Amino acid sequence: MASSHSSSPAPHSSRASSDGLYRKGSEPPSRHYRPVCLPDVCPKEPTGESRELCDGPSVVADQHRWTIYSSKVNLPAALNDPRLAKRESDFFTKTWGLDFVETEVMPSFYLPNITKEHFAPYLKETAQKEKIHERCKTICPNKDDPDSVSSITHNHEKAREELEQVPKIFMKPDFVLNDPVTFNAVLPWSHFSGASGKSRDGASSRLLQEKLSHYLDVVEVCIARQISLRSEAFFHAMSSQHALQDRLQETARAVSKLRGRMASMERVMCEGPLRALQQTRTRSNCVRLHSKLKLMAAVHQAQPTVQLLLSTSEFVGALELIATTKEVLQQELQGIHSFRHLGSQLCEMERLIDKMMVADFTTYAKSDLNRPFEEEGQILEKDRLQSLVFGLLRQRKLDFLDIYSEEIIQAAKGIVRQCVLQTVSQIDEIDPDVVMKVPEQMRLMAFSQWMDLLKSIFENFILFLKRIKATLSVIRGVVLELLDSSQRSRMMLERARAGPGGDERGGGGGRGGGGAAHLEEEEEDEEEDEPRDRHAARAGAEVAYLTHEGLFISDALNEAEQQQQQQERSSTASHTQSQAKRDACGSDSASATTESSSSREHMSSAASALPRGLASSLSEDMMPSDLELGRVANSVQDLLYTASDVSHDRCVKVLMARAKDASLERLSSAEFVQLSREVEAFVESTEKICGRRSVSLRGALQSQANRFVHRFHEERKTKLSLLLDNERWKQAEVPAEFQDLVNSIADGRIRLLNRKPSGSEDCIPSDYLIVDGQRYAVVGTVLLLIRILLEYCQCVNDIPSIATDMLTRLSDLLKHFNSRSCQLVLGAGALQVVGLKTITTKNLALASRCLQLVVHYIPIIRAHFETKLQPKQYSVLRHFDHITKDYNDHIAEISAKLVAIMDSLFEKLLSKYEVKAPMPSACFRNICKQMAKMHEAIYDLLPEEQTQMLFLRINAGFKLHLKRQLAKLGVVNDGGPQHGLVVVDVAFYTENVQALRSLERLDLNMAEIWEQKR
Repeated sequence: MASSHSSSPAPHSSRASSDGLYRKGSEPPSRHYRPVCLPDVCPKEPTGESRELCDGPSVVADQHRWTIYSSKVNLPAALNDPRLAKRESDFFTKTWGLDFVETEVMPSFYLPNITKEHFAPYLKETAQKEKIHERCKTICPNKDDPDSVSSITHNHEKAREELEQVPKIFMKPDFVLNDPVTFNAVLPWSHFSGASGKSRDGASSRLLQEKLSHYLDVVEVCIARQISLRSEAFFHAMSSQHALQDRLQETARAVSKLRGRMASMERVMCEGPLRALQQTRTRSNCVRLHSKLKLMAAVHQAQPTVQLLLSTSEFVGALELIATTKEVLQQELQGIHSFRHLGSQLCEMERLIDKMMVADFTTYAKSDLNRPFEEEGQILEKDRLQSLVFGLLRQRKLDFLDIYSEEIIQAAKGIVRQCVLQTVSQIDEIDPDVVMKVPEQMRLMAFSQWMDLLKSIFENFILFLKRIKATLSVIRGVVLELLDSSQRSRMMLERARAGPGGDERGGGGGRGGGGAAHLEEEEEDEEEDEPRDRHAARAGAEVAYLTHEGLFISDALNEAEQQQQQQERSSTASHTQSQAKRDACGSDSASATTESSSSREHMSSAASALPRGLASSLSEDMMPSDLELGRVANSVQDLLYTASDVSHDRCVKVLMARAKDASLERLSSAEFVQLSREVEAFVESTEKICGRRSVSLRGALQSQANRFVHRFHEERKTKLSLLLDNERWKQAEVPAEFQDLVNSIADGRIRLLNRKPSGSEDCIPSDYLIVDGQRYAVVGTVLLLIRILLEYCQCVNDIPSIATDMLTRLSDLLKHFNSRSCQLVLGAGALQVVGLKTITTKNLALASRCLQLVVHYIPIIRAHFETKLQPKQYSVLRHFDHITKDYNDHIAEISAKLVAIMDSLFEKLLSKYEVKAPMPSACFRNICKQMAKMHEAIYDLLPEEQTQMLFLRINAGFKLHLKRQLAKLGVVNDGGPQHGLVVVDVAFYTENVQALRSLERLDLNMAEIWEQKR
């Protein structure tokens, strides 16, 4: 059924509309139609007419419609409202004042003057459309016309009221009476299945029939009304259909006539030429078939040729033939049934060749690396190696260097094992059947035997690295040759593309006369053949559409163009191949030296039947890229570094096997120096061979050196601690060897002297150690400390690499001596440790003098270490500055202790002093007696300058205590009796002090004991 909501014809815009507004057709017509106008942009001015304003649009309800909010308004549009009856003349003056003057606006220079002639093309183009539009307006009423709109709206409302009588079920799009639910809703059987009788059933059925008939009438009336509204459009469409049918009949007759003429032309003009073309095509196909059969015969001989090449180990030639045959099968012989299995067979043979080459290279590496070092010649079968490397690179087996690396590791292990077996076989004390493990055998050797073993290992590894370097240089040469060849071929191809004529003729001038002439003739023949080829290609393109069997002529033309491009590429490739042959004339490749005459004949016979230019393109495609070749070349150099690292690692294993039971730590300095020198020589030799320093062996030696230094330091520190704990702090005699030792370093060069035999006549000990003309009274511990310090310096001379560590340990030793001696002497620790009754002034003075001797040698030791350190390590020398300061502070504390002893004595004696006869007093006699004892204790230990300085400080303390006592007693220098008695005592004190040795000229300045008069 037709829907009751039928829409009216689409409205057409009209410039003659009453209000000039556009209304969308989708708006439902209202029951009481009233024209709706849009509100003005600006409020209306009073014009004397009705001031009723139009209803404004709703933003929510009209969000998808065009409203005033979608418009853009400028100022002139707001000022020039055409609907205002009266224009305001004082719009600007009332706002800006009477001074505002209107001026005429000059026309813009950038805007053209638009006239009616500018719209003439547009009007001419749209004139026909406007006529059709006017004609359609007479057929379909305008929706903007109020009268027509009201009649349409009235008809729509009437149709809607009538259709509302029809139930909604008939309006559903899925209305079908097959559905039981729909059928029961339309024909309710409840009216027919009741028990009231047949009369009631008949009435119900008639009523239902009348109702359905009524519904049908309503729908038919609506349909008829719609048809009546659009009858003119229907009749117009029918008339247009009849005119179209007439035109189609005329066209069919014209086409039939044209086909008849074309058939006659085909019989007269085309059948003969086409037959000639077909025969030409048949002949060319036969020629191609013959060449294809010859190519098949050549491919058929490829397998036997490959087997023959493999029997002579010609891997490169076999791979080239396989690659060329596979390319021919893919390009020229694709789809041939007899060769359906040849491709897989060739691939299987290629994989077999890969395995054979890898196995052969592995065998070569093992035989090369494990052969005796006594054999002459560093390279084993150079031609075979070059051929294998070229074949592996040809197959992109770029991991063959990993195989060589693994063989290097195994060979390095074998070298160590063989050297150990040879050394053990010469030692009777070691039974190989009892001691099975190699590390245990090395630990059972004496140091000299183990050093001979280490030297032998070092020598073998140096020969081993030289052999590896020679082999890798051959491999690197093959890689660089391929890289250079690839770059040259690429440059020649670029020159051939840029200008294949002049450059190549100029490049061949330096060769032999006959060959150059022959090549120039070939070039001239090729240049003469090029116009013929282009002409043939054009002719083929012109007649391609005649012999083409497809649906579209454009396909035939495209095929002809592709054939022409392919011919041009093949000619360029052949030209490049001829240029490459000329450049390679007179030189042999690396693999050509191993070819036999039979293999070359088979290769030439097989390659002669292949398309020209294919082999060269194949070789370029199969070879690795320049980037890959560069990586292989770098890997070759890295492999040499790896060989050096492996050699060093195996030597480290030997070193660690010996050091497992701490035997290296128990070496003497001379033995450890011998070991370090051998290691340094080996490291320098490997660095010279490989061009890079390996750090593993040096690191292992440094680790052992650190352990050696630790043991060296701990032994001497323990020895020094035992000597200090047993030291009684009495002056010891100085053996002559110690004096000679001190004299030997007087020039600043530190070196240990060999000990003289004990029965020598010159070995007479002395009481003092003479150093730079000064006498040092020392204890026995300090003499051994000096020798220990020189041993540290000598160890640094022998092993410069441990200078930093040794300096730190030496600093620790010096600090230990300083702190322990301070504890024993100043701290009176010797009373409990050694059993001394008291710490005397002589003990203190002797300790001070020993410390001064050590301070004297600290700058010499510092200068010695500075020569062994790098400039960036000079910061560790600050330890000597700290140690010197600590020692000087210790010496000053001892001096202060001596002064404090006398101060306490002065304070005790002077506190009982009384100024009375007899003179000199007993107090001053005791003081002078103690001063003489002090002088006697230190005079032979300390130099005169220090003795004088010490007594000056003691005298200053005496004067301070005497001054306090005199002030307490009230004695002043007034010339009285008490003053005279004090002067006598002071004179006695001065006479006794100046009577002591080296104090005769000491200025005591005793006048300071009196208070100054104000």
